[in-house]
Amino acid sequence: MAKTIFEEMGGDYVRQGDYDLPCLSLPAEKENQLIGIWGQRHLRYLKQHRKVFYTNLLTSGKLNSYLADIDKQAEDRFLRLVEQMAEREGVTEQLKAENQMEWVGRMNNIRSRTMEIVNEEIIIK
Repeated sequence: MAKTIFEEMGGDYVRQGDYDLPCLSLPAEKENQLIGIWGQRHLRYLKQHRKVFYTNLLTSGKLNSYLADIDKQAEDRFLRLVEQMAEREGVTEQLKAENQMEWVGRMNNIRSRTMEIVNEEIIIK
């Protein structure tokens, strides 16, 4: 019997009942990086809306590093925007010392707007 292309490339088969299934494995990534909330959100987006791109990243062994990079970009953008908006709107440490409830409300508002911006610009691009 002639060898299949998979066997010619050095692949093996394992017998499962009446079937010979190829022994497949994903390439290992160089380093296992932690993925934060932004990376997890982007992963969910890829799985739901960009399945081919997700599968290509997964099978090439680049998914984890890609998500870690997206997470870092999004976190940096988020922190920079929060700082800039707070400065522009006059939300300072002095306001925090004088009226804590107003400071918390305004900071929550800024964080919510910033989360929407980062989500639109980076996560679901």
